[in-house]
Amino acid sequence: MSEKCLLEQWHDTAYNEKLSREQLEHFWGGYFNIEKGIYEQLLENPEEEVKGTVAELAQKYGQEVLVMVGFLDGINDSLVEPNPIETMTEDTVVSLAFDKEKLYKNMVDAKADWLYELPQWKKIFDDETRRRLYLEQKKSGTIRKEKKIGRNDPCPCGSGKKYKKCCGKNA
Repeated sequence: MSEKCLLEQWHDTAYNEKLSREQLEHFWGGYFNIEKGIYEQLLENPEEEVKGTVAELAQKYGQEVLVMVGFLDGINDSLVEPNPIETMTEDTVVSLAFDKEKLYKNMVDAKADWLYELPQWKKIFDDETRRRLYLEQKKSGTIRKEKKIGRNDPCPCGSGKKYKKCCGKNA
């Protein structure tokens, strides 16, 4: 019988459909506080590559292994080189070397204001850079539709005719 990988175990715990809404809110509220604490420590020295086994990192940050797996799952898209989260065990060596801009944008994308508003970011990026990264991320998800040409609008080809009598005739 094969055991579930750590990531599957984390997903079973974090997305347990048998828990009530209140229980899930309590779980995630606790997790987000833990996550915030780990990010505060990581962002204090953003140039330092934190590396070790999953178990060592869990111990370093005073967390259970599964909570560390949840953190690794969350930060993986922001890392310089992603960790093998689908196959990792407690003894897998992982790195928390993150791309600062990517991490900030991913926090904005996740609507995690408790993370992208951490005071440590002020030492990494100035106000203007943080504002630029925030806007870039927000705009990246925006879909803009071009203004539709109305039947009675002048034809964009420049003929001077109404669209319906010119290029819109066969549309």
